[in-house]
Amino acid sequence: MTDPDTRSRILNNAIRAPSSHNTQPWIFSLAGDDINLFADRTRALPANDPDDRELTISCGCAMMALRVAAAGEGCGTRIALLPDKDDPDLLARITLNGDPESGLAPLAPLLAQRQTYRKGFDGRPVPEDARDALIAAATAEGAWLVPVEDDADRHKAADLVARGDEEQWGDPAWRRELAAWMHPRRTGDGLTLPWLTIPVAQLVVRSFDMGNGVAARDGELAEHSPLLAVLGTDGDTVADWLVTGQALQNLLLTGVHAGLQGSYLNQPVQVSRLRPELGKLAGKPGHPQILLRMGYPEEILPLSPRRRLKEVVENAPGPSRR
Repeated sequence: MTDPDTRSRILNNAIRAPSSHNTQPWIFSLAGDDINLFADRTRALPANDPDDRELTISCGCAMMALRVAAAGEGCGTRIALLPDKDDPDLLARITLNGDPESGLAPLAPLLAQRQTYRKGFDGRPVPEDARDALIAAATAEGAWLVPVEDDADRHKAADLVARGDEEQWGDPAWRRELAAWMHPRRTGDGLTLPWLTIPVAQLVVRSFDMGNGVAARDGELAEHSPLLAVLGTDGDTVADWLVTGQALQNLLLTGVHAGLQGSYLNQPVQVSRLRPELGKLAGKPGHPQILLRMGYPEEILPLSPRRRLKEVVENAPGPSRR
């Protein structure tokens, strides 16, 4: 059996995974060498993510981070996806045993370095070998990654992002939800702002449709990102969303190894009527899940905060959290 200190180190690294609005929508339940991964639907985003697709992707990222962290500790993992058909919140059972997965251990130190970089990149192109490594990392987990390279296609992608921004910001429920997840750093989650500015920022976001301005900024980010790529899967089930999360975490860490950071322009996936257009742009059979931008950061930014381990870990399997 894995000793408690090792298991705690693994879990502390697993919770470094990215999530929408930094909601961290996961619960780990411990039972010997089994770690049950539950979706914490109390942290769902019904306006932004009505089907819990991104919530599930976030949990897939945490599962991949756990696999990487375990490999870094010399532990293997055995994964059972959706092991209980009667509990849809139980997304995976991860058993710590055996030999570590080949190739994952070198990624473990990078878990603490990955961050969502929302600013503009420094403009250097992403080398072909780094791009190929990102594609391979996604493919290894059963997903696909298609770079958007043609200037005309980039312009179309930027237009989809802008249209998504305009639709989302035009929805008062979406703005209220965004404002609700603006938190001071000390809370350990959410979109962090200096605590003195939060009341004003929340009021502005709730009260004003800033879609046009945000659309212009995000469209510019899309057109000028060194690497713009669509991450997708052949299917669009809960299992496929978990595959997406694992692929995303794997390629993000692979990017950090090459000096890259990433962030997301997911508006064309979040706005359902735009998603087929993004799929056509990718030119790949299947379903786009993430529109990803990557490049070399101009500066080192503070890492997003994380909740304490005791807030996301239980010592025995619990009831459904639906």
